[in-house]
Amino acid sequence: MNRREAISRVSLLLGGTILGAEAFLAGCSQPEKNIGGAGVNFSNDDVAFLDEVAETILPATDTPGAKEAKVGEFMTRIVRDCYTEKDQKIFVDGMQKLNEESKKKYGHAFPDIKPEERHDLLVELDKEQKAYTAKKKEDDPTHYFRMMKELTLWGYFTSEPGATKALRYVAVPGRYEGCIDYKKGEKAWATT
Repeated sequence: MNRREAISRVSLLLGGTILGAEAFLAGCSQPEKNIGGAGVNFSNDDVAFLDEVAETILPATDTPGAKEAKVGEFMTRIVRDCYTEKDQKIFVDGMQKLNEESKKKYGHAFPDIKPEERHDLLVELDKEQKAYTAKKKEDDPTHYFRMMKELTLWGYFTSEPGATKALRYVAVPGRYEGCIDYKKGEKAWATT
């Protein structure tokens, strides 16, 4: 499977239901849900860690990768400003779980293992989150790796490198065209 197919499948899987998106669209101003007030802070090391996770999910190829799009910084901002306190805890604990799993399996923290090992570990976590998501009840929390994966895609495809280099982008498209022919293998449109 190539990168384009993987992104396509993940986007279809997510189906537009991204945790925190509702709060983001509402301006992250929902104090009744304790959004942004939980006091979660991320260090530069945390941002670098999330950049490595995101880069493993969307590595640089002939287009920039997630690290160049500063997806780690995007993730921390959305988690800090738009996630509920409960979801913030799941995400932060998930970062620790991912690192602990890396140490258990490969003897080193996630950023210190080989790219192939990172890939294999994230593939295992993705299988785990898919099985969990398939069986979870409505009130069960979202799996932390699903959060990371969703934020990676969201952050990447809304970044300048993602929108202009991975997708086709026209800054001033002119008129609206609701239906544009698509040929298999072409880049998807960032704008129409």
